[in-house]
Amino acid sequence: MKNYIYTFILLLTIVACSTATKSSVAGNTPVHPPKVAVNDTVRIANDSLEYEVIIIDNGFSTWLAATALPRNYYSLSYLENKNNLYVTEWNNRVLQPQRYSPNLYEMSIDYRPTIHYGYEVNYLIYNYMIYFQNTYKQKLSGYVPIR
Repeated sequence: MKNYIYTFILLLTIVACSTATKSSVAGNTPVHPPKVAVNDTVRIANDSLEYEVIIIDNGFSTWLAATALPRNYYSLSYLENKNNLYVTEWNNRVLQPQRYSPNLYEMSIDYRPTIHYGYEVNYLIYNYMIYFQNTYKQKLSGYVPIR
């Protein structure tokens, strides 16, 4: 279970770092990596269930607060079903780097539909997948709400 969380954290960190906007350099000006603001980090932890999800992606927390539908808008079963579809397609794309950008799909996600992660984890994963699809012009599965 912890491996899933650490893999997901690493995946989101890599996606955030690899897709960050790169500035052009004139002359010998050093390039500094983009700074991730504290507000761009979303963290969920539950020690009794031994999971922790940390989503680090520039703009996600702002998007979540301003654009995402409120908590409890969707049922838990809806979020679990959508997350299963999105993660399955994500993992398929990880296995096809010649077809899909390996900069976007660097690592697979170990999301198991038989494990009860709770509403908050499913809510954040679902919203990250919507954010990801809209931000990076990707379509993982079915209808993607434009927000």
